[in-house]
Amino acid sequence: MQKDILHNWEKKSAERQKQYRNFLQKADKNRVLKQLPDIHEEATRKVDCLQCANCCKNYSPRFKTPDIKRISRQLGLRESEFIDKYLRVDEDGDYVVQASPCPFLGVDNFCSIYEQRPSDCRRFPYTDEDVIIKRKQITLKNSSFCPITYYVLEMLMEQVR
Repeated sequence: MQKDILHNWEKKSAERQKQYRNFLQKADKNRVLKQLPDIHEEATRKVDCLQCANCCKNYSPRFKTPDIKRISRQLGLRESEFIDKYLRVDEDGDYVVQASPCPFLGVDNFCSIYEQRPSDCRRFPYTDEDVIIKRKQITLKNSSFCPITYYVLEMLMEQVR
């Protein structure tokens, strides 16, 4: 593995989407899941999310009912007010933010509702759970904008043959 795997990662990820897809389809799920905790931990040490925030700048999590209840309570809004002010329904019928970047993302890349953030945000980028294998399309999409996902895929491809 090259010394600085993250150098120019966006370009490399775009070029390797087919290889990632093939790997995710053919890889031994149990071997991947066994390697995942250590690789995920290594990736989160190497990548500072606060220096990136691509997920918050360009995409929206789903806001499920428990998320809406919890966040609206924190903001002192009725659920309907929270929905009207911040959310829209997407093509899948899910609540998502009305526009990017996320309205809760500060200029310092900190989340103003971090302790109450949606479950999708808590779990993102799904590189420490079986979603990485089960939901290949999400993993592939995430690898195009999340350096942690890119790193995890690269390391898995190297270590799980």
